[in-house]
Amino acid sequence: MNVKDFDFYLPEELIAQHPLEKRDTSRLMVLDKESGEIKHRVFHDVVEYLNEGDTLVLNNTRVMPARLIGEKEETGGKIEFLLLKRIEGDKWECLAKPGKSARVGRRFTFGEGKLKAEVIEVKEDGNRIVEFYYDGIFEEVLDSLGEMPLPPYIHERLDDRERYQTVYSKEKGSAAAPTAGLHFTKELLKQIQDKGVNVVYLTLHVGLGTFRPVKVENIEEHDMHSEYYHLSKETAEIINETKRRGNKVISVGTTSTRTLETIGDENGFVKEQSGWTNIFIYPGYKFKVVDRLITNFHLPESTLIMLVSTLAGRDHVLNAYNEAVKEKYRFFSFGDAMFIK
Repeated sequence: MNVKDFDFYLPEELIAQHPLEKRDTSRLMVLDKESGEIKHRVFHDVVEYLNEGDTLVLNNTRVMPARLIGEKEETGGKIEFLLLKRIEGDKWECLAKPGKSARVGRRFTFGEGKLKAEVIEVKEDGNRIVEFYYDGIFEEVLDSLGEMPLPPYIHERLDDRERYQTVYSKEKGSAAAPTAGLHFTKELLKQIQDKGVNVVYLTLHVGLGTFRPVKVENIEEHDMHSEYYHLSKETAEIINETKRRGNKVISVGTTSTRTLETIGDENGFVKEQSGWTNIFIYPGYKFKVVDRLITNFHLPESTLIMLVSTLAGRDHVLNAYNEAVKEKYRFFSFGDAMFIK
């Protein structure tokens, strides 16, 4: 398939620059994956589409304040590191800007020396392996010095860092938020549970590769980025019991979906597991575990719109996206949501 098969016109003014005051008041487009029928609702109405015995699966990863701005030790020149993933101990894979300043052996300081760093390797893709030096606990130092790594299409400053976290975020490790979960409030989750729906959690640490454009014409040649996941025994048992009963597994976000489909066997059952996934879901793929999906509106030609098109059909999805543009839905991380049923 050609990458252009997933293109659509998106006016720039529809890219949401800030979150709504109340999380669950964003708009919700409900798309029937069989008929293509569309309904326009408000996000807190999602509870109407969940049934007793269903299982809602959420990604409880927590975004690190992974953007560090500092200076070169010798010259005071500005440097920016974006932490992507921990290699081991205090060694991290990072994006560096400007790259030409971050050569092997160069040392940098952050927060008036509270944190120091040395570049120890330059990878083929241009990422750096950096070793950090500090007193105390790294996560606490990072919390005090780091900034939230907002996506490149958000140009406005975020005053409240927690608005780029889900209300159930727990496991630190993401460079970006699992944004479909940003619409949930604790009250809405309780309402869902009170209806007899299971609410369970897995972890997938979202990498910045999620924003990486597809640069090949033939999508099958695209190299998918790798991300760390964990699914607990308890969550696996609840999902498997849901499958046995014939109820629905509703995945919140493409990150939860990729984790479940990585672990699931041909019968749709899952097991406790941790590891790295680079699964790329595009039309032709047959879903094993996920029946329904809650997701945001994604970039044209992105791997995310390809995943959504696989579940609901490319024509249905592109029609829905064109409708969303016409109705002025808000797009991307702080935007509105879609429920594929």
